Amino acid sequence: MKPRVLILRTAGTNCDAETDMAFQFAGADTALVHIQHLISDKVNLADYQILAIPGGFSYGDDIAAGILLAVEMKHKLTNALNRFVEDGKLIIGICNGFQVLVRTGLLPGNDTSEMTQRATLAMNTSAKFECRWVDLETQESLCVFTKGVKAQVYLPVAHAEGRFTAPANVLSELEANHQVVFRYAESRYPNNPNGSDSNIAGICDATGKIFGLMPHPERFLTKWNHPRWTRLVKTQDTCSEEGDGLVIFKNAVNYVKANLL
Repeated sequence: MKPRVLILRTAGTNCDAETDMAFQFAGADTALVHIQHLISDKVNLADYQILAIPGGFSYGDDIAAGILLAVEMKHKLTNALNRFVEDGKLIIGICNGFQVLVRTGLLPGNDTSEMTQRATLAMNTSAKFECRWVDLETQESLCVFTKGVKAQVYLPVAHAEGRFTAPANVLSELEANHQVVFRYAESRYPNNPNGSDSNIAGICDATGKIFGLMPHPERFLTKWNHPRWTRLVKTQDTCSEEGDGLVIFKNAVNYVKANLL
């Protein structure tokens, strides 16, 4: 039996196809599901082991990035989400999905079942949309999705509100609990494209089963996605057949196979 992944979509979602392909490459059964099908009980979240919230501009990022989808999830899917988390299932939010998880309070999480927002993803310090490939440093963390990921990875970013910021006590808690998963390898712009506190590019909850990041792992699944793959081939530089992002999805699928099926 293959792990089942629900890829949540709504108006403005635009990275669902890439996320779908990533989980298929990793060996999962996938379903692209509109949020209204969950709200109306046409689809049961409990039938899946992984929930993925892809990138894009949900509801046009009206008011603030991801906030309308977050409110919808928080108030219309409360019981389903709480049960999903209590059952130890996996959640990943990428870019807009990370914004959604932070605004629901699922990230960074707290000691209660209440979803309370404790951090945010604010406008980039450049005050503009940033789209480029960046180097990330993998941190020692509990994150299920990054087990065995190499020390430095290369992934693209594409966002306007990607600056992770939180009160000092929350940042200290993230560090103490090893919840910081990825940092931008350099602190100065443009290598830190948004000015995030402590160069944070991705975090997990205290269990390591809920993961959010601004860079897009689903956009680097094979070497052909690398922006300089033709040069690497010509110069015979080392270029793995797999892109740096694929292992994140494989780790999730393998975790489910070992622990939830």
